[in-house]
Amino acid sequence: MDLGWPELLIIAVVVVLLFGSKKLPDVTRSIGKSMRILKTEIKGLHDDEPAAAAPTAAPTAALPPADASPATPAASAAERTDVR
Repeated sequence: MDLGWPELLIIAVVVVLLFGSKKLPDVTRSIGKSMRILKTEIKGLHDDEPAAAAPTAAPTAALPPADASPATPAASAAERTDVR
């Protein structure tokens, strides 16, 4: 999408009409702050990626094997009775 001078001028006029000439500096300042915050958050996400990908050094000896199933308790008396 290629915007030329006429399109940019029309967009600028619409923005001035929407927000007014007095509020325009506040609006542009708010947009600038939002863009800076977004940029720092994205940079923070990129900085966190390598640390999150690194494996943690947790001891695995205390964990049961993955294929071991927990012991099942004996059936209770209510389950053993045959109700007809």
